Amino acid sequence: MDVGIIGQAAGLFAVTNIDDILILSLFFAQGAGHRGSARRIVIGQYLGFAAILTVAAAAAFGATFLPEAALPYLGLLPLALGLKAAWQAWRNHRNAKGDEERQAQSAERGPGSLEVAAVTFANGGDNIGVYVPVLASAGAAGMTVYAAVFLVLVAVWCTAGRFFATRPVIAEALSRWGHILLPLVLITIGLLILTEGGAFGR
Repeated sequence: MDVGIIGQAAGLFAVTNIDDILILSLFFAQGAGHRGSARRIVIGQYLGFAAILTVAAAAAFGATFLPEAALPYLGLLPLALGLKAAWQAWRNHRNAKGDEERQAQSAERGPGSLEVAAVTFANGGDNIGVYVPVLASAGAAGMTVYAAVFLVLVAVWCTAGRFFATRPVIAEALSRWGHILLPLVLITIGLLILTEGGAFGR
């Protein structure tokens, strides 16, 4: 196995997914104390990235599952999830002085796998354009190496996100402000994808 390709794959993944660590930290903080939440986040991250990899690999072979014109509208996914999270945070804040038992029952059990997958896929939609020429030039054997390295690094990213979310200082900050930061980050990502992709015109 070519060590050079492994290094290139690792570098490409790191450069194109550095912002995912922040998003994963917020997801892990949101799911803190909820049984099975970490597993759902990891599954969701893998589902989302596997979808990105599948679309990129297919495009490298000449198939187009996702038209380029549709990429900007992937921003609607994190935007919708961010607005939903903002609504839930506002509702929970309004009910803070009400029935605590009812509030506890309505509390989230942490982010779901499909929610994480949707955000991962939408946030990485612009990476597809970067991955396609690289995978196409790597050939079938090189593409397999890239895919393997990427999938291993998804686990590293999940570990890093959980690590940051469980550091005492960071965990305390995320516990206090996470309900505001998560919707804010998701809405910002959604709007950036929409505007930078030209969904509102250039």
